[in-house]
Amino acid sequence: MLVTQQKVLRRFWYATMPVSMLDDGPQPFKLLGESIVLWKGNGGKPHALRDRCCHRTAKLSKGFVDDEGNIACGYHGWTYDCSGKCVKIPQNPGGQIPSSAIVQSYRCEERYGYVWVALEEPLQPIPEFPEEGAPGYRRILQFYEKWNTSPLRMMENSFDNSHFSFVHKSNFGLFTNPQPSKYEFRPNEWGFEAETHVPVRNPPASFRITGTTEDVTERHLVNRWYMPFSRRFGCQYPASGVHHIIYNCATPIDDSTMMLAQWLYRNDSEQACSTQELVDWDRPITDEDRDILEATDYDACIDIQRQQECHMESDKPGLLMRRMLVKLLADHGEREVFREPDEVR
Repeated sequence: MLVTQQKVLRRFWYATMPVSMLDDGPQPFKLLGESIVLWKGNGGKPHALRDRCCHRTAKLSKGFVDDEGNIACGYHGWTYDCSGKCVKIPQNPGGQIPSSAIVQSYRCEERYGYVWVALEEPLQPIPEFPEEGAPGYRRILQFYEKWNTSPLRMMENSFDNSHFSFVHKSNFGLFTNPQPSKYEFRPNEWGFEAETHVPVRNPPASFRITGTTEDVTERHLVNRWYMPFSRRFGCQYPASGVHHIIYNCATPIDDSTMMLAQWLYRNDSEQACSTQELVDWDRPITDEDRDILEATDYDACIDIQRQQECHMESDKPGLLMRRMLVKLLADHGEREVFREPDEVR
């Protein structure tokens, strides 16, 4: 799917960057192929505009925030408020500001430690993640990095529990048990919940992660997909009662790249398992997923009929995901766009 050509995808919220990055001033980001600038205004609220001054087209991300929380172009100082309206032209202090001196603005909110942006009127609010602020849970920001793959490919992989035995055989995967556990699916209008029980290897390095010293333990997974490119990895270790719940947002930069925003919730304490331990444990797992996904064709057209005939349990979440996205497109007068065959690498 060429995400930049699917107009309806502009009508969702996306996690763009940690809000703490705006402490250093305006920051650029590319969302669905569109260059935007993010900054903190008065009171610390984030704002988003097109990253282009309407005077000489300089990038506003090269500018600065003035004392009133507006963003000023670093070229000639033209200054814009959060609506994109020009409020100051230093070279013409007594003159009227042209009514056409406006930069495109976008909806922008802070949630879960990230700046969320929607390019057009959203079809749905920012997803509600129930662990945020819940008693006994702590939030840990883990990874924020660019991947050379598509967000749909990453979402499919995140529900594929048969790759554990191969991609992750060096840490928790059971190489001798490649049969994927079956999911119980509970679809809804804007995604689905998928529940399963998966046996995993538990080496000493993961004892404090899982809360148990068993050689093999179980993950009770209650995973959720939030249309189009966010998911919950809802892992509970029944042997210890530890919850290890990861949220991933695969934010589309353009047709072939995405930004991974990943954070974690745990129902234990820093003393029981430190932030650094949790980052160190998930780091190689995330790297392994990234390496294998970057080795795939990001826009390969999945033959749904062929995979259904193969009865591959691990493909079912991705097939359901694609069917629901195709329906979304059809409901908005679109069809799924792929590269032409001669454009495929």
